[in-house]
Amino acid sequence: MTGPTPRPPRRRDRAATRAALLDAARLRFSRQGFDGTGVREIAGDAGVDAALVFRYFGSKEKLYAEAVRVIAPESAGADPHRPLARLADELLHDVVYGDWRQFDGEHPVLGMLRSSGRPAVRDQLRTQLCEGYLRDFADRLDGEDAELRAELMGALLLGMGVLRSVVGSPALSEAPFDRTRTLVARMVHGLSAADPDPDPGPKSVAGAGS
Repeated sequence: MTGPTPRPPRRRDRAATRAALLDAARLRFSRQGFDGTGVREIAGDAGVDAALVFRYFGSKEKLYAEAVRVIAPESAGADPHRPLARLADELLHDVVYGDWRQFDGEHPVLGMLRSSGRPAVRDQLRTQLCEGYLRDFADRLDGEDAELRAELMGALLLGMGVLRSVVGSPALSEAPFDRTRTLVARMVHGLSAADPDPDPGPKSVAGAGS
């Protein structure tokens, strides 16, 4: 008698494996940065052979680029008439206060800062910020120095994200969203003014010249 006919090996679900590798990569890169993360670690977390990383993505660098690629919220740039204050409020909610569990709780832009010493990562970060969020800001500003004022707003939001999720500064970490958004709205309003207050000139430093 012959035994039962062996079943053909199960075909690997390419889409599911690729998604599992991306999920594992997001967590590893967020926690450990690019240089601190190994391909074998990512593959081990996904339960597959490390060779599949190179088969599906080509290289660790390309896996990183895809893992951290997050487009600005659809509402951000979709409506060119959306008020700047509303846009800044949405980004405050999503970037600074959002719970990005697939990136270990923080927005991927903040996670990329841990690897920004690498030129390729820095270029990707600059592209995502300057050609995405900040361009949307500048397009909504009138008057002089629109790009500079847009970048100052970006620095405000990014800096808040760093203080809250990376540094863990006490006041901002504990502040509720509704309280923070009120204060941020005041700062955004000041930077949005087409005709800001004139330069008051240099101020004397207490004790200077004494």
